Amino acid sequence: FGGILASRPIRPTIPAVGDPSHLRLTGRIGTVDPDSLDDHLAHGGGMALARALKLGSTEVIAQLSASGLSGRGGAAFPTGVKWAAVAAEDGPRHLVANCDESEPGTFKDRQLMEGDPFAVIEAMTAAAVTVGAEHGWIYIRGEYPLATDRLASAIQQCRTAGLLGEDVAGSGRSFDIELRRGAGAYICGEETALFASIEGFRGEPRNKPPFPTTHGLFGEPTAINNPETLLNAAWIIQHGADAYRSVGTDVSPGTRLFCVSGDVAIPGLIEVPFGVSLGDLLDLAGGAVGEIRAVLLGGAAGTFVGPDQLDLPLTLEDTRSAGASLGSGAVMVFNETRDMGDLVTRVAEFFRSESCGQCVPCRVGTVRQHEVMVELGRGGSLPSERRALVDEMALAMADASICGLGHTASHAMRSALELGLIGGSS
Repeated sequence: FGGILASRPIRPTIPAVGDPSHLRLTGRIGTVDPDSLDDHLAHGGGMALARALKLGSTEVIAQLSASGLSGRGGAAFPTGVKWAAVAAEDGPRHLVANCDESEPGTFKDRQLMEGDPFAVIEAMTAAAVTVGAEHGWIYIRGEYPLATDRLASAIQQCRTAGLLGEDVAGSGRSFDIELRRGAGAYICGEETALFASIEGFRGEPRNKPPFPTTHGLFGEPTAINNPETLLNAAWIIQHGADAYRSVGTDVSPGTRLFCVSGDVAIPGLIEVPFGVSLGDLLDLAGGAVGEIRAVLLGGAAGTFVGPDQLDLPLTLEDTRSAGASLGSGAVMVFNETRDMGDLVTRVAEFFRSESCGQCVPCRVGTVRQHEVMVELGRGGSLPSERRALVDEMALAMADASICGLGHTASHAMRSALELGLIGGSS
């Protein structure tokens, strides 16, 4: 969001948290040469793929299910369940890496793709041989030119080395990857809108069911995950479910990547075990700059929390109990100098612009909530009847919208109202 994110550069450095072994996904960034397959292999690359081929589909899926790995795109769907459903289908299957990453404040997948692109390709290949997919697709946002170039180079080097193609690593299995660039539509981060875009249609979400596991890309069974989820799966394949669950909590095992930005001393990407408190995470980012007024968890589709919630454990279960969500891992800090009314108005305008317009609740609801914010910007508080209208619109969007954009478009605005950040009163 304009100046707040551009106030200081996003640094690719990743602070270590206690035991360096916790850096499961990011430990090689800055050490491995992102343009060299040989360097990838010299730093432990290739082991996850070899292990996936050795274990076989049934055992890999059993390990994923036992690990408790959930998707890192915001929905937190169990990865083992998704892969098992696709593996059980007959006929052509697809493996898609959702690298669109268009949620404001989120840059974790960009760092993975730019800093360790061969790991992304290897994780995709391990996933493909597990679910039985011969066709792989990377859908990447057009604003990531460096990541695109490095992934394209990695794909070509893997083909030349026999790690992609008709005989993957001499296994007799066939798998290859096609790279597709998005054109800047936020809605194409939604999996079914992404499929439509790859197929050459307007990027609009589809009704579910049927689900992508049976009717995905080109109407065929498809497993779709983002790079963070895929790299977690590769780590589990290599090290096992028990090792994965050695950190984190029972419901939220493993580590999580957080994109910390805004009014902190050192904005950047931080990998920590699930369960670290919000305050401790901000300390790892050098601490807040100024007095914290609010923290937005999960990006534009997320929820504001106040400075009294810095002891909130960053887990799926604890944030859910607090009425918030980790979403895509974005953590945006705002101090007392920020105009929260202006910020929430821009969030509302963002969703108004990015709604695909396909379904009425989202198309109309995003316009109306933006109008409410514009009215508030002219001064005064929000009358009770207007507040009731905001809540009714949010309920209609959450219940009747086709996809997650409509379901979550009101979260930031409603949480800002509840905290008294806007509207004159809570």
